[in-house]
Amino acid sequence: MKLLLIGAGNMGGAMLGGLKNYDITVVEKHQSKIDKLTNLYKDIKIIKEIPNIDDYTVILAIKPQSLNSLKTTGQAKGVISILAGVSIERLKTTINSKSYIRAMPNIAALKQKSVTSLCGDSELKKDALEILSGIGKCFWLDNEKELDIATGIGGSAPAWISMVAEALSDGAVKLGLKRDISYQYAAYMLEGVGEMLKDEHPALLKDKITSPGGTTAAGAAKLEEGKVRDAFIKAMQECFNKTQKL
Repeated sequence: MKLLLIGAGNMGGAMLGGLKNYDITVVEKHQSKIDKLTNLYKDIKIIKEIPNIDDYTVILAIKPQSLNSLKTTGQAKGVISILAGVSIERLKTTINSKSYIRAMPNIAALKQKSVTSLCGDSELKKDALEILSGIGKCFWLDNEKELDIATGIGGSAPAWISMVAEALSDGAVKLGLKRDISYQYAAYMLEGVGEMLKDEHPALLKDKITSPGGTTAAGAAKLEEGKVRDAFIKAMQECFNKTQKL
């Protein structure tokens, strides 16, 4: 399978570590990014202009606002687009392909730990799942609305959780813990909790940790006072609303 990655910015570049064992060609116009990728991946072919796409499964990783200026020739075997808010119907008017998939990975693709949502044509499903499993865990969804909802929890939430980690670290530093240690605590705590949540309901895990009259209950009461859960629910809604406007 020949892959053509069009765009190697933050997300496209993050995906490369999990795709480097494929026969992959990268299209990237910016020399600074080319230099960075060349240092990281010695054997990957990088070109500045899009070739005829007849023989390729194309991974489209440009900015959504750049889609109107995309020019291609030929018909791809398949297109896997990671462009937030760009529908399959719109992709069909821009790039010619036998089948189409929308996908939403996240920045953890850098560590092959992405949570990636996919939907689209069943003809491309098997190949798309195989390709994107190289960067983490994949979830096949029934339709594009579900994918737009999942954009929040999969694509945007890593930024929100990073804000949580930073805030926890700030709180620890305020009380006297060293900054470098507090960041490490936050990172490993989130990693450990994530592993546990794969097998346990969040509410049950919370209850296990929260002793009557204890420190966790005292902190949780302050979080409820600050309407933290309400804020996350509203953040999900705003993220979904934004995908509908793109």
